[in-house]
Amino acid sequence: MNSVTKSGRPLALCVVALMAALGGNTPAQEATPLSPAQVVKTHAYASLDAVPRGKDFQVAVVVDINQAYHMNSHKPLDSYLIPTTLTPQLPAGFTLVDTIYPAGHQKKFPFSPDKPLDVYSGSVTLRLKLTAQSSAPLGAVTIPMTLRYQACNNSACLPPVKVPVSVELKVAAAGTATHPAHPEVFSAAGSSGN
Repeated sequence: MNSVTKSGRPLALCVVALMAALGGNTPAQEATPLSPAQVVKTHAYASLDAVPRGKDFQVAVVVDINQAYHMNSHKPLDSYLIPTTLTPQLPAGFTLVDTIYPAGHQKKFPFSPDKPLDVYSGSVTLRLKLTAQSSAPLGAVTIPMTLRYQACNNSACLPPVKVPVSVELKVAAAGTATHPAHPEVFSAAGSSGN
């Protein structure tokens, strides 16, 4: 049996109305909690339309983070925080030259009001600089990668997660003419794409 106030309204409705008036989330307004892997959407791109053997190129992984969440940057300010990392599982014939992470931004949160955290939010682009060796297989190649991160909202952190990402590219013979691909991604990331 529901408790009823003097006005005749059920007590639960009064609590919901009070929460709404105070700016709190009512049960109907709360979104279904996301799993750690649902917090981000990833898109992967290669910097060249075809990658000739012996040529350097880049892979960009654009990470779109749910607006209610953030994740630690690659260089969090405390050693106990889990950094964001991108790790390729390179097939034979490819070499990793460098991994380039964007700078995070420092932000304070209700759970850390005195000390800012170095985080990623919104959309960030992580890049790999790679070389296709002379032994790289010709034709279509898939490069799998693992994105590791820990996502948090303003009140709690989700468990760390490893999300699989992959990029597809075409390997061509050495000396093949090639053209930049996805300049909007690689230019925005501060790269020439080569």
